[in-house]
Order: sequence, then C-alpha cells, then structure tokens
Amino acid sequence: MASRRQFFVVLGTALGLGPVVVWLTGRSSPSANMGNTAFPIQKSDDEWRQLLSSQQYRVLRRHSTEAPFTSPLNHEKRRGIFVCAGCGNELFDSRTKFDSGTGWPSFWEPLPGAVGTSVDHSLLLARTEVHCGDCGGHLGHVFNDGPRPTGLRYCINGAALKFNAEA
Repeated sequence: MASRRQFFVVLGTALGLGPVVVWLTGRSSPSANMGNTAFPIQKSDDEWRQLLSSQQYRVLRRHSTEAPFTSPLNHEKRRGIFVCAGCGNELFDSRTKFDSGTGWPSFWEPLPGAVGTSVDHSLLLARTEVHCGDCGGHLGHVFNDGPRPTGLRYCINGAALKFNAEA
C-alpha cells in the first residue's frame, strides 16, 4: 500500500507539477540560505558552470530540485559511496540508502562531518536544507520521517551526486 507521501508525489507528477516545484524551489543566490559560510572548496560562478552540467549547476549552485523519478541513482543498489558531484566529497555510504518512494535517492544517515544543514523557507514552510560540507553545494533536504535507526530521511537530488562502486 502506498504511503500518503508517495501518493502526493505521484499525483503532483501526474498533474505536471514537477516544473512548478522546481521553479518554486529555485533561488537566485547559490548560497542564499547559508549566510557568509566559508567552505574549504571555493570556486567562482564561472568555474562552477564549466565544471558542472547545466542540471548539476542548477541543483548544486542554484538550489533547484530535479524532477522526481528521473535520477538513475534512485535505483542504485550496489555497495559503494555516494559523493558530491561538484567536489567529490564522500557523503553517503550505500548501506544507509533506502527506497522512500519519493522519487529521489534517500539515506538515513550521512558520513560523519560530510554535510551541513541550514533552514530553508523557499516553500513557505521551514525545511532543513542539506548541503555539502566541503563546497556548500545544495544536496536536498532532511526530514524526520525516515527509518530506524535515525528516523531521518535525507532526500537528495541525484544530480548532486556521483556514485563510486566498491571494487
């Protein structure tokens, strides 16, 4: 049986609201919600544009959201590490990945010290935004409706990640 969250994600997608959600969550400033935080990896906007695909740039540097159910990483089942697509920082171990049914890769715990959080008011509700601890890139959001042992659901844009499979 589908959860209420799954129902609304599927309903929104079926109604063609994906672009509206992407538009609503976009911001004009790459670090609009993190103040003047200095991250270990600093690049100019032009450098980020050259390094990232257009979708990666929109997600990581402009805080956009990819459409649900579009990332191949949503179905990744191998053992390995998910890293930041912008800087390569190791973010999530595949052992903490689970299928949340939301259409985005979800994890119940990041690697120690890998991510930071800030408050996001872009959708009129306060949400907790997750960003890369090394470059400040927007990854997604964390919610309190995940599985044990943490009860957290790190809902992460696949465009913000790369996967390094174990050898």
